[in-house]
Amino acid sequence: MIILTLTDILDDLQIAESKLRKFERRYWINSTHFYKLYSQGLLDDGSHLEDFSEWAGHYKLKLKRESALETLSQQRVNKLKQLSKGGHITLKPQEPMLELS
Repeated sequence: MIILTLTDILDDLQIAESKLRKFERRYWINSTHFYKLYSQGLLDDGSHLEDFSEWAGHYKLKLKRESALETLSQQRVNKLKQLSKGGHITLKPQEPMLELS
């Protein structure tokens, strides 16, 4: 089981976004469009296989961490609503964690 903190998730997202921007600048295409082409096997003859594999890996990591961030955030909102008992929500800083199976 993997435990991710919010800091872990945000750090991974920052690194992935930085790497994605590098490839987007190099190939002049955004990562979403690249990944669709890559997933469909429509890209070149393999001469950029190393770049494309790395690019796809960073894109998949970005999607996973965005999903984890959404899950963590939704869990926190649900808990805050429950604790507020219909009143105002008190939002305080904390370091939440998410267990991934």
